[in-house]
Amino acid sequence: MEVMKRLLLLLSCSGALLCGAELSGVHTVYVLSMSKGLDQYLVNRLTNDHLFQMVTDPKLADAFLTDRVGESLQSKLEEIFPPPAPEKAAPAEKAEPTAAKASKADKDKDKDSPSNPMLGDTVNKLAAVNSSLSHAKGTVFLVDAKSRQVVWSVYQLPKGSSAKEMDRTASDIVSRLKRDLKGK
Repeated sequence: MEVMKRLLLLLSCSGALLCGAELSGVHTVYVLSMSKGLDQYLVNRLTNDHLFQMVTDPKLADAFLTDRVGESLQSKLEEIFPPPAPEKAAPAEKAEPTAAKASKADKDKDKDSPSNPMLGDTVNKLAAVNSSLSHAKGTVFLVDAKSRQVVWSVYQLPKGSSAKEMDRTASDIVSRLKRDLKGK
């Protein structure tokens, strides 16, 4: 049992060192909207402490500060950084004869029939589970803009929604970030 505890401690320390190396590469940060306006308090604290250069254009950011991960973050990042447009397909070398087109259309109709088991329910059943996991109340993530990896996170649940409490929570988050940047 004692060996397991030591192994766990060793692994967690090495993980912190790896995380710190990635965290030190962050210089510009864009803060995404957060629940209860926590984003505004974080920007204020991060700016006052000169921890990062805060940017208002997400395309200029090295990293994003967010309280959401998963599909909601992925779709927001795709909105900011749209994937490149697909290249135009090369024209077909030979046009299919009209009889071949007609028989192909008949086959495609058969594929769309309800009797085809391959065309069953296409709804993503994991979406409901994923959406509940994508917003962990009290957790803030720093996500690298290029790799989209979480380089730092902290759990700091506000005790209330008053301005004073949200500012205190932002202060605690920034203090923890500052401590992790210095390397314990």
